Amino acid sequence: MGVVEAEALHGAVEALAGSLQPHVATAFFVFSACTVALAALLAVVRLRPPWWCDCTVCEAYLTASWAGEFDNLCDWYAHLLRTSPAQTVHVHVLRNVLTANPVTVDHVLRARFDNYPKGAPFSAILADFLGSGIFNVDGDAWLFQRKLAAAELASPALRAFAARVVASELRCRLIPLLHSASREGNGKVLDLQDVFRRFAFDSICKISFGLDPGCLELSMPVSTLVEAFDTASTLSARRATVPMQIIWRLKRFLNVGDERKLRDAVRLVDALAAEVIRQRRKLGGAATGSDLLSRFMGSIDDDKYLRDIVVSFMLAGRDTIASALTAFFLLLSDHPEVATAIRDEVARVTGDGNRTMAATFDKLKDMHYVHAAMYESMRLFPPVQFDSKFAAGDDTLPDGTVVAKGTRVTYHAYAMGRMESVWGPDCAEFRPERWLRDGRFVPESPYRYPVFQAGVRVCIGKELALMEMKAVIVAVVRSFDIEAIARSSRRPKFAPGLTATFEGGLPVRVRRRRARASGHNPPI
Repeated sequence: MGVVEAEALHGAVEALAGSLQPHVATAFFVFSACTVALAALLAVVRLRPPWWCDCTVCEAYLTASWAGEFDNLCDWYAHLLRTSPAQTVHVHVLRNVLTANPVTVDHVLRARFDNYPKGAPFSAILADFLGSGIFNVDGDAWLFQRKLAAAELASPALRAFAARVVASELRCRLIPLLHSASREGNGKVLDLQDVFRRFAFDSICKISFGLDPGCLELSMPVSTLVEAFDTASTLSARRATVPMQIIWRLKRFLNVGDERKLRDAVRLVDALAAEVIRQRRKLGGAATGSDLLSRFMGSIDDDKYLRDIVVSFMLAGRDTIASALTAFFLLLSDHPEVATAIRDEVARVTGDGNRTMAATFDKLKDMHYVHAAMYESMRLFPPVQFDSKFAAGDDTLPDGTVVAKGTRVTYHAYAMGRMESVWGPDCAEFRPERWLRDGRFVPESPYRYPVFQAGVRVCIGKELALMEMKAVIVAVVRSFDIEAIARSSRRPKFAPGLTATFEGGLPVRVRRRRARASGHNPPI
């Protein structure tokens, strides 16, 4: 080999070494960080901090041995709370006190509301996804958004606008889609959970932002941005199940695993929110819009703040309504007698089963049995199964449980719906009649039924959500029979997420109801 070739080879080697140096440094940094993290975790285990516990509950949580007997974590928690004399349990490794005691719920949500904010730990878990939206803040930021949203949601003009949107979505999209599915015979299987999520997404985008994503067109387009929203919701919720925040924080810092997927999903959600705001401004913004975002834009100039509001409304308006409707029709499939009772009430209240949808909307408030059936369904399957606060100071709960500052306190609505002490020996049964007195709907204390929260933070979109769900139930039940396939309300399987979602969806067959004696089909 000549001198020139040797020098060329030496130069190539040096160039290769130079190009590899940053990668070697990065690999060394990651290895060092992982080593430090492992050492820290081992130190924590050796030191056994005050909250560490090897009791049967904590051991079952850490080893997931509860899964040998229960299909869902929420069912295991419900079992623990039913067997606790105080209806309260402490999962020490999570620093989490869970309760299904109405008196304790009243204490946390009303009597000592000042001591139980969302708290910084909760806000940190959801910060990447929800930012400074109404569901993730306390104090003045929460109060400002709540006052503004409450004033707009109470507006007769906005309620009328929302009713028109829902009626249009039913008449032009949901009912025709179900009709099309019913005409394809017994071989056509539809994922009703996916259908309701698309319906609710279209509706909330129209009501809140004045935009139509068209998710429920008969072609059923797949939206990457909607999938990103689902991924962000699921992975954000998963953070809360980790015993120590340092674990997900470290993964976030290193941008690996679930945290990398979450970052990618949030980036797409940000793009969706930015496009919503841009389109709203393009259409005229606050000057011309009847939607909620236009009204918020009249008071807020910060696009980041508007983004957080947009995402919060999407979460509230799509996921909770879709969850409630999916569970309702799963229960209805197991209880056809309830569907019959709903049809009887609709015919009685409207005076004619063939009335138009617009006429039926005007009569929704008089359908007490439908209202009772909705509430009974959400008693058993609340869209948000639990909600947590963090103690700002030391406290003692009414049942005697001592709560240290910084402890997470969770009221478990899913478990409360299954407590004999709250609902009697038939608590596991789907029985809408429990909500009726002389044929009229009578509500329970929100501290026994905290599906819409209670106290100062009670859901401000409650009436709007009930209107939308009620309209869907009436329109679908009077026109179709829905049969769930290989699913039962008696043993559901949930997927992880901020709202209750059935794993694998809700596959159903849709059958158009037979014509009435008059020769007319049920109206659509």
